[in-house]
Amino acid sequence: MKSTIATLALGIAVLATPALAADATLGTITIKQPWTRATPPGAKVAGGFMTITNTGKEADRLIGGTATIAGHLEVHEMSMDGGMMKMRELSGGLEIKPGQSVVLKPGSYHVMFMDLKSSPAAGAPVKGTLKFEKAGSVDISYDVAPLGAKSLDDKDAGASGSKGTNHGHH
Repeated sequence: MKSTIATLALGIAVLATPALAADATLGTITIKQPWTRATPPGAKVAGGFMTITNTGKEADRLIGGTATIAGHLEVHEMSMDGGMMKMRELSGGLEIKPGQSVVLKPGSYHVMFMDLKSSPAAGAPVKGTLKFEKAGSVDISYDVAPLGAKSLDDKDAGASGSKGTNHGHH
């Protein structure tokens, strides 16, 4: 019985390991810590976040991609305008200048998974691709954080009454 429990525990640890999304590299473009968050039932969109670094000598642009859970993927920017939060698609894509990194995070640049076919679930990676104007396409896997997470490491998200929830107060 002890060996069965140890084997099960080891099996769970081994199974949990691939659930962590890997960084991806495509030519001079590196994608670090791609993640999304679980969505409430019935949600039609979800956001994707990561850090994209361009080690090359010329700019490139994130222009789109795919996600297995979505009908399509768009590149978005969120900004504040006179106290109003505005979100818009970046029709020309998101520029990543040479030697620079762009952080896609909640409340800023992000990818939007549109027309969700299934909801992202915490612990179940979301597979897809990212498409760059010059570098081309790369396979990617997003870790899924709990509902309401502000970052991949937000351990308080999803808990009732947690500090991780934002009710519009700044």
